[in-house]
Order: sequence, then structure tokens, then C-alpha cells
Amino acid sequence: MEKLATFAGGCFWCMVKPFDKYDGVKKVISGYTGGHTKNPTYEQVCTDTTGHIESVQITYDDNVISYNELLDIYWNQIDPTDEGGQFNDRGEKYKTVIFYHDENQKEIAIKSKEDLEHSGIYEDKIATTIVPAKVFYEAEQCHQGYYKKNKEHYDRYYKGSGRFDFVKRNWAKKNLTDLQYQVTQNDMTEKPFENEYYDNKEEGIYIDIVTGDVLFSSKDKFDSGCGWPSFTKAIDNECVVGRYDYSHGMKRVEVRSKEGDNHLGHVFDDGPKELGGIRYCINSASLKFIPKDKMKDNGYEDYEYIFNK
Repeated sequence: MEKLATFAGGCFWCMVKPFDKYDGVKKVISGYTGGHTKNPTYEQVCTDTTGHIESVQITYDDNVISYNELLDIYWNQIDPTDEGGQFNDRGEKYKTVIFYHDENQKEIAIKSKEDLEHSGIYEDKIATTIVPAKVFYEAEQCHQGYYKKNKEHYDRYYKGSGRFDFVKRNWAKKNLTDLQYQVTQNDMTEKPFENEYYDNKEEGIYIDIVTGDVLFSSKDKFDSGCGWPSFTKAIDNECVVGRYDYSHGMKRVEVRSKEGDNHLGHVFDDGPKELGGIRYCINSASLKFIPKDKMKDNGYEDYEYIFNK
């Protein structure tokens, strides 16, 4: 059965994409709700005098995706402790609000908020309010599906606003082990010879444990004797970036995943000379290994070509 869910989580540009990719989500519309002005414009809402809040309204099939699942997605996109807006976007129009459409949604939302408060994830009080849904006014067409229409600007805004770093670190805190978190988010290094993949010889690919982006292949992995997974190259040079690291009294080149901006390891010029002389020395804790025979099941069939060369 098709139902509506309405959430405010700061800039509505950034609240469409997280829901768009899920099965059962039929439509995600950017708009304004909660205020007193009829048919408000973007310019009017920006003045913080209409009472309206930038929001998204989701049409979903509750036989495929539940309201609880939508709430989980919602909580993962916002800072629910911020009373004055979201990240660099300040003001009433950017506050976080759950607008419920019936008593069942109200009960589920209250329980979800209570569970979050008791989880210990946040030290501060949860500021997100839960109120009845009001008239929802669809925003101008230029604001609909903004992440698709203006990808480069959207990506810059999503990162520049501070949302990207917060969401990534918050997700990592909830889903990674302490070691994985310390390595990927705080640039730590795991112990040599006491990590998961340093001697893994199985065929497959290695992906970013946070984003799922494909980074390295077993075809480029070699035994360097250093105690960490070593690769002669990345699958695609566009998936990793290097920057100088002056830690521990050394000048090294740190390797980070481009999209996730997660710490992976370091790159050195002491690799096999016949293969280019490069050694990517990578922490197992920053990676997840997908065996060759499981790649299609995990949605990585586009990379099967690596093993057909």
C-alpha cells in the first residue's frame, strides 16, 4: 500500500538522494511545510518568516519498505542534536522535524527517537521534534532531484556544508569495529601480521569498508613481507588519492579513498620494479574483501572483467 512520509533534515537538496536508492521508495519530493504562508516560494522561506521548513515528502510502498526503515535512513543523514539548523545551514527553515501522517507513524517515530536517545551514540539531547503533518507545498522544479541535475555543485555543497564528514563518521561509529573506526577515521595503523588480509591469497576485489567503492584487486596483490596487504596499483587511479603525511618523523605519501576520504595506508617506491616499483601498503581494517565467486551476488559484476583478461 502506498503511503507518505515527511521529514525535515536541513537542506532538502541533501535529503533526496539518501532515500531515492531504496526499493519501495516510489518518489521523493522537495518542498516546504509546517508554516502559515500559502504557496510559499524559496525566497520567502529563506527569510525565516513563513514558519515553513525545507522538507522532503516520500511516497513509499509499505509492503516493500517500512516506516521504521525510513526512519533509520533519516536518522543517519542528520545531526539530531542540533537545535539551530543543520551543519553550515542555520535557521528555523533548516531544523530537523518528523511530520507524522497518522497515529501509527507517530508511535513508531516516538519509539525510534527514544531508542536513539538511549543508544548512547549522542551525548547531547535529541532536538528533532515530532509533529502532525501539515499542508506540503512542492518546491520549484529547479530544486527537484537537485543531486541529479547539478551533480558537481551538489557534491561540493554536500561536502562543503559539513554534512558529508558528519554522516560518514557517524555511520562509521555505528557500524565499524573500534579498530576499523580508528584506522579509517583517525588515520591509525593496525599491527603488522595481525590483520585479516595480509596473507590472503584468494581471488577477488578489495572495497572501501565505509563506502563500498572498489579499490584493489587480488591480481595486483603481492607478498611484500611487511605484514600488511600490499598492492602494485589500485584498480582505478581515480578511486584513491595521495597526500603528504609528516607523522612519526617521516615524510610519507598517505593513501585515502577518493569518494569516502577514508584513511587506507601509505604508498612507497619499493615495490616490484618489473611491475612499476610501487607498493600500496594498506590496512586490512580499511578494506572488505569480496571473493571472485561472490562479486555478482554483492553487486560487483561490472568488475568481473578484471579476472577475464
